[in-house]
Amino acid sequence: MNKLSQQRIEEFGKVAVLLGGTSAEREVSLASGTAVLNALRDAGIDAHGFDPKDRNVCDLRQDGFDRVFIALHGRGGEDGTIQGTLDYLHLPYTGSGVTGSALAIDKVLTKLIWHAQQLPIAPYKVVVQDSFEPTHCASILQELGGQVMVKPSLEGSSLGMAKASNENELRQAIETAFKFDKKVLIEAFITGPEYTVSILGNEALPSISMKPAEGFYDYDAKYNSNSTQYFCPSGLSEEDERNIQSIALEAFTSLQGKGWGRVDLMRDNNGQFYLLESNTVPGMTNTSLVPKAAKQAGLSFTELVIAILMQTLED
Repeated sequence: MNKLSQQRIEEFGKVAVLLGGTSAEREVSLASGTAVLNALRDAGIDAHGFDPKDRNVCDLRQDGFDRVFIALHGRGGEDGTIQGTLDYLHLPYTGSGVTGSALAIDKVLTKLIWHAQQLPIAPYKVVVQDSFEPTHCASILQELGGQVMVKPSLEGSSLGMAKASNENELRQAIETAFKFDKKVLIEAFITGPEYTVSILGNEALPSISMKPAEGFYDYDAKYNSNSTQYFCPSGLSEEDERNIQSIALEAFTSLQGKGWGRVDLMRDNNGQFYLLESNTVPGMTNTSLVPKAAKQAGLSFTELVIAILMQTLED
């Protein structure tokens, strides 16, 4: 390790890796945080795991931490809550701030902003638990083309998502989504491949295309399946690659995303890209997409983690 690198390590000081938490994505967060923690330690950085489920976040100050790598997924980690707490504690942290985190985790607000920015999104409807009636299902299906995806507004990792092609399926999917959130997004179903574009700093990394063994790219396809195929390079032409990267970067920044993240898209049979969602604390497990894109761009996992942490020295 050269002298400059040693100086940088000392500048990082004592680093807390926030992992676990209390959201529905706790297990994924534990895996992401452990991978990040090991990479930082391998680089010689004084890094320690910190689980907000077991510890009071305010202990970060009294424990002498200098900065924080957020590896918390879902509520409490990606919704601006932890970001606001760390701002109050005057501790620099990785990723987006309070506003960017709060906007990106809310799929409905995300759609409203992207629509205002004239970015490509699929037609959609929003249903609220207190006012939803099962009799609404027929008109929703008719308005959205007869086939839809149902998503809780405030969950990640495809939790609570389901595809519906008839009134009974839609009613069941909405009722399942209500177990996760009182507000549910229903999108017109897009037939075609799914892509993701990772953001690092102010640049878009090479896109990745995903092909699950069956169905859509749901929680099992992301974390439990060994048969999901990932392609990076994604197979797009140079023009299409520039286009999807440009759309993703604009989508991310329009939500006040910062530092690093990921934007998911689909492409229909006519070649049109449609934005799905933005993630401000993407997974960092062995099967996660950001490390795959970084590798294609020439960055090892450890180099990626350090590049993200470096951003805490910029403010």
